[in-house]
Amino acid sequence: MSIRSSIAEIAGRSSYWFLHSFFHGGSSLPGKITTRIDPNILKAFSQKYDVVIVTGTNGKTLTTALSVRVAQEKYQQVLTNPTGSNMTQGIVTTFITAPKAKQKGLAVIEVDEAYVVQITRQITPIAFVFTNLFRDQMDRYGEIYTTYDKILKGVALAPHATIIANGDDQIFNTKELPNPIIYFGFANNSSADLQAPANTDGLLCPKCHHILHYHKIVYANLGDYYCPHCGFKRPELTYQVTDIKQLTPTSSEVEIDGDAYHIGIGGVYNIYNALAAYSLGRFLGVPAEQIQHAFASDKKVFGRQEVIPIDDKEVTLILVKNPVGLNQVLDMILTDPEPFSFGFLLNANYADGIDTSWIWDGNFEKLLDHDIPQFMTGGERYKDISTRLTMAGIDEMWTCPDLNQVIDQIKQMPTKHVYLLATYTAVLQVRKLLADEHYIQGGMD
Repeated sequence: MSIRSSIAEIAGRSSYWFLHSFFHGGSSLPGKITTRIDPNILKAFSQKYDVVIVTGTNGKTLTTALSVRVAQEKYQQVLTNPTGSNMTQGIVTTFITAPKAKQKGLAVIEVDEAYVVQITRQITPIAFVFTNLFRDQMDRYGEIYTTYDKILKGVALAPHATIIANGDDQIFNTKELPNPIIYFGFANNSSADLQAPANTDGLLCPKCHHILHYHKIVYANLGDYYCPHCGFKRPELTYQVTDIKQLTPTSSEVEIDGDAYHIGIGGVYNIYNALAAYSLGRFLGVPAEQIQHAFASDKKVFGRQEVIPIDDKEVTLILVKNPVGLNQVLDMILTDPEPFSFGFLLNANYADGIDTSWIWDGNFEKLLDHDIPQFMTGGERYKDISTRLTMAGIDEMWTCPDLNQVIDQIKQMPTKHVYLLATYTAVLQVRKLLADEHYIQGGMD
């Protein structure tokens, strides 16, 4: 490491210590300070680690967290960015705050789709993990094909890295790449001839632009797809979910490659995240029985179905950011047989996406079929989400424009359990408030 890099690391570590000693942390500022002194600091850090990059629209943070648990079954030191601070500054902070390692370690890093190329300019990963691509923050990314092009610009700088991709997402099968590719997905137990709904992402065959058909649809456009016109079809899967035994809002019982796994988080969409982590684990040489042990942990992940006690309430905090993820979350919470209250906090900052029109694709009408005695909306764009819920047929709701009041409103909810859906910056605000009132430790991370 050069003198410049050493000075940059010291400055970054010092700023991190100050923020975490006297405030509630912060994962971007130390990285900004470090890269201001040495813009190429990641090159120096990457020499100490084999790096895996996790990217995609939905599921990056949970896939990364599960992958870390799996990797820890084999590796003594696994570095990661657990809060989802996945742009360059946050990733730099992850490296500068890592414990000193005596030997080369493994780093499993979540990376924002638009920043993959910035990271691979300095770091050559051993593998990429692609979760999925859906329309998300279109003000930043555009359509899914432009998002994939952004990712591929980074992949082009690491042509020997193995790609571990969701084989049920057809976009990952549209380009000829020099990289070795491992596909994961859901096993096909159906010979049906299905078509996805008309407003689904990736509705058309990327080769001939006819409508894709499916033997099986898992959700959205994910499944065992094929084109009856040109023969384009899902690639052969290396790893696959072979059965789903039971789903609850807090857990999943599944079979992967014929072996039983308990995953301490609910939702079909999260089974894909676990399958991605499983596939990476097998690539890294972790045996199946050790992956079973890793998945059995009930440790929750930042903003991903965290259950936070607030006096006599149990609040499940869930990040939402695009229509596909939102609808999967709604399906998941509706498997809860008990009454619950429902809140939605909507912000529209850069990190959330400034366009909130995606909420209109959320199937909130489903909520009318469950016992939900109280609804609440909040955040900077509370009027937008309030209007959407009203149009779904929900007549009465509390509003909380000032998120500083959200904890008090939760305490007044009529049910013990509260599901609180929130966009990214709203999650950060709520966690800081919870930390200030000592319901959790730490706010920003």
